[in-house]
Amino acid sequence: MAVLFQKTKGLTDKETHYCPGCTHGIVHRLVAESLEELGVLGDAIGVCPVGCAVMAYDYFNCDMVEAPHGRAPAVATGIKRARPGNVVFTYQGDGDLAAIGTAETVHAAARGENLTVIFINNAIYGMTGGQMAPTTLPGQVTQTTPYGRDVNYSGFPVRVCELLREVDGVAYAERVAVNTVPHILKAKAAIKKAFRNQLDGKGFSIVEVLSTCPTNWGMTPVEALSWVEEKMISYYPLGVYIDRNVHHGGKEGQA
Repeated sequence: MAVLFQKTKGLTDKETHYCPGCTHGIVHRLVAESLEELGVLGDAIGVCPVGCAVMAYDYFNCDMVEAPHGRAPAVATGIKRARPGNVVFTYQGDGDLAAIGTAETVHAAARGENLTVIFINNAIYGMTGGQMAPTTLPGQVTQTTPYGRDVNYSGFPVRVCELLREVDGVAYAERVAVNTVPHILKAKAAIKKAFRNQLDGKGFSIVEVLSTCPTNWGMTPVEALSWVEEKMISYYPLGVYIDRNVHHGGKEGQA
């Protein structure tokens, strides 16, 4: 009998702690499958964030390192420079990457570090109770914006892919979503491409994934998937923001 689908070797058997309907599990599988299919699972080193994925070391079946809050790109830089033959990736949420870790992200990108960054954007602080995040949408209700995010008071959301496409060291930046099967398939292709870029020595690659947080959004899992489609994608358009076909920076080959 032909095997049509099976669990990737890139994930352990440990049950995850994520809330029902959270799409971290989908993204974990896509990352793990990509590493396995590229034949680099044994050479991969992941860097965990502080956030909902803080215990990702229990789930990925490769070497993992825990980083202080927001410092995953700096830790990953050190690992990659010390072990250039390994495939190094960070897995970060919006509070980790786009708030306390903004400088680490931008400067790793500016240096063209040969890393792969998986960025989970669920528009809220998930682990710590649902506060406003840098990516919280205008008007979105959170624990710290009970009347909705007021941009006149709190400023506008940070669009990470739009920001990083202006940084010369970025080889590849794409925003994807995992709320539908077609979107999941495109997300898998983007993640795999980001790892392939690292293998080819192209420099800094980031895949931003629009993800759900049903618990802190106060929605059912099904409602949360619809909210991504109806609200998030219009503010955070999907697609490739930069794709350079040269090594380490340079404007040639810009998509």
